[in-house]
Amino acid sequence: MKLHLDKSDQYNTIARYDHQHIMVGPERHTRSVIVMPDRVETDWLPGGFESLDEAVFERLAALGCEIVLLGTGSKQRFPHPRLMRPLMAARVGIEVMNLGSACRTYNVLVAEHRQVAAALFFDPADQG
Repeated sequence: MKLHLDKSDQYNTIARYDHQHIMVGPERHTRSVIVMPDRVETDWLPGGFESLDEAVFERLAALGCEIVLLGTGSKQRFPHPRLMRPLMAARVGIEVMNLGSACRTYNVLVAEHRQVAAALFFDPADQG
């Protein structure tokens, strides 16, 4: 799904997504990615949803964002609440949603000049 024409070089926005990739500006990403207004971190969660652990959330808490959007692939899946303790301790909000919802919400929050990170991963079955 194409979201919009990216007219801004000031910050990263997600221009297009499907269950196999996202486009951040002209860059195509097919592996897990963290998108922030000022940078992109690639291959942050190679094992997908099953590899989520407390260390992953410690890393997300250290990004310096006010909110993290966790895009869990084609389906919304919730990690165990105890894994998210580092975010709660750092007073970082978290929203868990499917990949498409996370991409759309990220763009809205960036347009509002919020400090947001979209931590996105793809389902291995969708990688075909």
